[in-house]
Amino acid sequence: MAKKPFAIFGILSCLFCVGVGSTHLTSQDDPMHLRMNVVLVQLNIAVTDNHGNYVTGLHPSDFSVSEDNIPQNISTFEESRAGRGAMETARPNQASNADPSSQLAIPKITTANLFILFDTSNYMYRSFVFAQDAIADFIRSMDGSSRIAFYSYSRNLLRATGLTSDPFQVINGVRSSVAGDDAALYNSLLLTVKDAAPLKGRKAIVVFSNGPDNASSVPPEDVSELAESTGTIIYILSTRKAQDDPQSAAAFERVSKASGGKAYFAKDWRQEKNAFASIQEDLVHLYTLSYYPQANPNRGWRSIKVKLVGKELQKYHTRTRDGYRLLPGAVRSPDSVRVGSETDPN
Repeated sequence: MAKKPFAIFGILSCLFCVGVGSTHLTSQDDPMHLRMNVVLVQLNIAVTDNHGNYVTGLHPSDFSVSEDNIPQNISTFEESRAGRGAMETARPNQASNADPSSQLAIPKITTANLFILFDTSNYMYRSFVFAQDAIADFIRSMDGSSRIAFYSYSRNLLRATGLTSDPFQVINGVRSSVAGDDAALYNSLLLTVKDAAPLKGRKAIVVFSNGPDNASSVPPEDVSELAESTGTIIYILSTRKAQDDPQSAAAFERVSKASGGKAYFAKDWRQEKNAFASIQEDLVHLYTLSYYPQANPNRGWRSIKVKLVGKELQKYHTRTRDGYRLLPGAVRSPDSVRVGSETDPN
């Protein structure tokens, strides 16, 4: 599938941020020589034991974060579980990358933003109503602290319900969705990531798909890179078994894993229900932290590594995105920023 101008527009037009922050672009003495400063990078981290059970109650000092092997200082931290305090305090034995501010209260990251993207293509005809029921039940399972948006797609993306904390409004959007024709999943998913990109707080997309993509002009790799660079988690629930469509299944796995999410394959409504329950469980057990990147000459892909500190925590596993990419840009005026429009030809 060839990359079209649509992909370039989708990627370059939406990145004013990395994670929950934004990029601030300043010109040096030469107005065509550009410098990009990343304000804040946000990570959503799942911690599990060898049996897949979530590990709770960890603190900022239990995590070590590096970017291109450069140690980073955690600036904000939150555990998703209900009842956690608004602030976490870094322990005195913070890892070697700590600074004096690590002894201060680390503020909480507020607001969780969830986008549900529903396949209404002709692949969904037979199970349309059952899919609506499963999505409605999932929406009801979310706690009141989340804002939820409901989008649907076939050949085009329909933004049925914008972000709201009213679950009844979102469910009304689900119930009013209608079946369409071909499926342009990656086009629609790229646009959804673009909508999530400038938002602060946690950002996640749950895709309910019943078939392969047969109408997109962008490849899944474009979606993966944009999701990683904006800190957006993607969960994909496919109602086809992986072996029924191995090419799509492999793409779903790659996209979700790169963003720090998961892919699920359900052959009946029971497995769909279990998959939605697993996604909900994952969302409420995430640790979210952010950091201001240390000086780094790398202007391309930056790799991120998260480790747990202390021998007693080495038996646990972490899951998050692997990195992000900086995009070049230029500043026309303090009130007008154009991303990726003009670069130094040399």
